[in-house]
Amino acid sequence: MPKKLLWAGVGLLVVLPIVAVLVLIKLAQFDAMATAGEQMQMPPEPVNMIEVQEERWQPTVAAVGSVVAVQGALLRIEAEGIVQDITFESGARVEAGEVLLRLDAELEQAQLREAESAAALARLSFRRAQQLRKRQSISQSELDQVSANMKQSQARVDFFRALINRKTLRAPFAGQLGIRQISQGQFLDKGSAVVSLQSLDPVYVDFSLPQQQLAELKQGLAITVTSDSYPGQRFAGKITAFNAEIDAVTRSVRAQATLANPDGRLRPGMFVAVEMQLARLNTVLLIPQTAVVHGPDGDAVFVLEEGEKGADGTSSLVVQSRPVRLGTRRGDFVAVTEGLAVDERVVSTGVFKLFPGMTVVIDNSLAPDFKLSPLPGNS
Repeated sequence: MPKKLLWAGVGLLVVLPIVAVLVLIKLAQFDAMATAGEQMQMPPEPVNMIEVQEERWQPTVAAVGSVVAVQGALLRIEAEGIVQDITFESGARVEAGEVLLRLDAELEQAQLREAESAAALARLSFRRAQQLRKRQSISQSELDQVSANMKQSQARVDFFRALINRKTLRAPFAGQLGIRQISQGQFLDKGSAVVSLQSLDPVYVDFSLPQQQLAELKQGLAITVTSDSYPGQRFAGKITAFNAEIDAVTRSVRAQATLANPDGRLRPGMFVAVEMQLARLNTVLLIPQTAVVHGPDGDAVFVLEEGEKGADGTSSLVVQSRPVRLGTRRGDFVAVTEGLAVDERVVSTGVFKLFPGMTVVIDNSLAPDFKLSPLPGNS
């Protein structure tokens, strides 16, 4: 047993120096790595840069509206009878005065011919009575009676002509027809609906504005209309009328704009978003919307500032977070009301990968082309 303890002690005396040497070597390696890490610098991050711009903007007011036809009606027949002839197709475009429908008017035509014959005889009797009156063969009262009979006969002719005309439906104005609501051979009562007719170029857009905007509401102000039916498309028009009174319930004023609609894309009853430009101009500071970092503490941007000077005397660029207050958005830009000054440089894209104090280098070779009125790629 003592011999085993002796050999164990000898082994420890041999191993301990070796372990100590290995530990010292590792500690020296770790110290060297830490020193190298402290001296190592990350390469600067390339960023897109844009300067804060100052622009003159016309402020806008947003509203919701509805498209209304300048002329629109549900056409109805003014007489009763059996449908004899339908001369239109559903959805077709028609011109003013074009015949759309005829009812059977055979009985009225016969009555008209009878009335025309009676009127012709009455005119002949009147001419004879005039000649007799010149020769003093009849009295003036007899001539007046013949004249009255002639006028009465002509009135009957006019009556039957009007009755026949009421059995013919014509387009009161040019426009586009809807879906027909009658069929060949159908008996129609007086006032029966036949088809809808809408004039689609131009069209009205009716919308309401709060009474606070009344002082700035004027005829001729430009508006822009958008619809979810046509994403990315904008329709331009102008204010042409507005009510003189304020709605007592909503405290709003009703306005109406007129828009050209040559291709008929805007249809009566369509819901649209309206943006009205006011007559005054405001000075605003603009940055791209992609430059804004939206966080729980509010909105911020990364501003480029001069860093510490290097050994060669040149200064590096670093980014610092700056809280901002935003205003109106338009196109790719957003107005900044607080937090920035003209010509300050901000990072325009890729802000999610940055942190305050980070060294950066400007590289605008792949910077996007920001526009106030961007257009979709397929427009």
